[in-house]
Amino acid sequence: MKRFIWMWATLIGFSLQVESVYAQVLINISDRNESLKTEPIDEVQFTVQYDMRWMPDTLRPDRLQDETMMLNVGTKRSVYYSYAKYLSDSIVRACREAGVSMSVIAEQVMRLQGRVSYKIYKNYPEGKVTTLDQVAANRFHCEEINERPQWEIHPDTAMILGYVCRRATARFKGRDYEAWFAADIPRSEGPWKLYGLPGLILKAADTRGHYRFACTGLVQSRGGETIRYGDQGYETVSRKQLNRQFERHAADPAAYAKAGNPHANLVFRNESGESVSLKNMPYNPIEREE
Repeated sequence: MKRFIWMWATLIGFSLQVESVYAQVLINISDRNESLKTEPIDEVQFTVQYDMRWMPDTLRPDRLQDETMMLNVGTKRSVYYSYAKYLSDSIVRACREAGVSMSVIAEQVMRLQGRVSYKIYKNYPEGKVTTLDQVAANRFHCEEINERPQWEIHPDTAMILGYVCRRATARFKGRDYEAWFAADIPRSEGPWKLYGLPGLILKAADTRGHYRFACTGLVQSRGGETIRYGDQGYETVSRKQLNRQFERHAADPAAYAKAGNPHANLVFRNESGESVSLKNMPYNPIEREE
């Protein structure tokens, strides 16, 4: 079956056109209905909004990308995800329940294309961290030990969003991080896979400036909101296998897409509409193997 797969090419300023694009959007939405079958795994206590900014190409350090990310913190678990993805999934779910036509849903979804594809569930299952991610049209489920950074807490303080924060440093997943946490918010949580401090992390960055997280808001739950999980339609892989998928995609995105969609007619075009051959996309993953 063909799938709608042009979205991921927009990360570097190109658009990937697929024959009968509009039809492919409808097919993709049908596929996503399976992944939207979720169940509650915890009750949300509060939600943190972060501005995530990163450097996709280390040879062009001035070309940063950013995305609004959300962290839903429950009584025992949390989920970190793109706000754009949340809106897109919410639209599909609400429209399907209301009986809206798939063509209208497609128009709405195409306006909400986030750059961050993963959802990270901390302490689900207990003691683990589960990542649901997507490479082109392929969905992957990755379960790992919920590794805690070995933080060193320093005496430095700073005011962030009205909270007195302490500084902490740690080497984690191949990068050196500096984080600022608020002890007045006594939850050992933070953006991405960062956690383990005696307070919520409001700001963090690796020392090379490739990945930065800054809290822009915090809202207490009014009750009734849940953290939901569903991995139907996702292939289970190890972290190393998932990394290899991204490496293969970056090395030759057209070949990667063609392998998963042999019947699709793929054409890469630049911003001027000219057909181009696209290989060796910038690849600067947040997790680095040591």
